[in-house]
Amino acid sequence: MDARNLFETPTTYRLIRLEYALGLAVATVLLLTHLGEVRWAAFAALFVSIDLVGYVPGAIAHRRSPTGEVHRAYHVLYNVMHSLVTQGLVVLAWIWLWGAEWALLAVPIHLFGDRALFGNFLKPFALSFEPAAHPAYARLASELAAPAAGLPRPPAATAGPRSPNT
Repeated sequence: MDARNLFETPTTYRLIRLEYALGLAVATVLLLTHLGEVRWAAFAALFVSIDLVGYVPGAIAHRRSPTGEVHRAYHVLYNVMHSLVTQGLVVLAWIWLWGAEWALLAVPIHLFGDRALFGNFLKPFALSFEPAAHPAYARLASELAAPAAGLPRPPAATAGPRSPNT
């Protein structure tokens, strides 16, 4: 992906997930190292609140919708609650009000876990609330895979300097 091609190939998507997996591993090791110092009620509240506010309402609306379409507000709720910026501010506010504590690891563990383990990133309005292949993306992915299937590459002016399959 770059500033002019706002999509990921399967390889770059896996590499981004791997980066989040490293963050998840670090946060998990820190948690395991300090198990006896964790306030578990605070950990659970921080961990669960992200999905209670950001995912569950949209998931319910998606399942209740005969077409699977939901109001954009559900995408916004998901994106706000699953944003590293928003949750970083939550962590900073928590530290300011109550001090730093190991229970705050719930935030990166949740967000990094969503990205690394489940491949869930922020939700664009143009896509279904629940993961489903978009026909336009399926066509694009097919075209990008064409050179790997032995078809001729597009002209250099449109292909760019890198292989589209990296």
